[in-house]
Amino acid sequence: MLDLSALQRAVMSLEAVIGETRNETFMASLNEVQRSAFIAGAIQNFEFTYELCWKFMKRWLDLNLGSTYVEGVSRRELFRLAHQNRLIDSVDDWMLFHRARNQTSHVYDRKVADEVYSVAVRFLPDARELLQRIESKND
Repeated sequence: MLDLSALQRAVMSLEAVIGETRNETFMASLNEVQRSAFIAGAIQNFEFTYELCWKFMKRWLDLNLGSTYVEGVSRRELFRLAHQNRLIDSVDDWMLFHRARNQTSHVYDRKVADEVYSVAVRFLPDARELLQRIESKND
């Protein structure tokens, strides 16, 4: 059985910060530096939530399929196994999240930051869904 508390906290944190950044009234009340800081916070939350998601995905698969199936596999293969085991709906979406995560070291570029933020918003429902599915299968 997996201790999911770290993943639960990460998803809740991402949900909270994205909720604030999606609040147009709140964001309009901030100056440019403050808005940028909130967007950077959302990107940082996306970064560590994504990392925890794929690691918990791998742990669940390791526990339930065996390490011979998951050790040393590519990220795409890991996501394919997760899809086959009904942890995620789309391998392609998770590869998009993976590529966005790899771009987080380049968020000093405003265009890249905006792109990664958009992916983070798209990622949140998938992260929630993964958490729910792992929770339901965590025996």
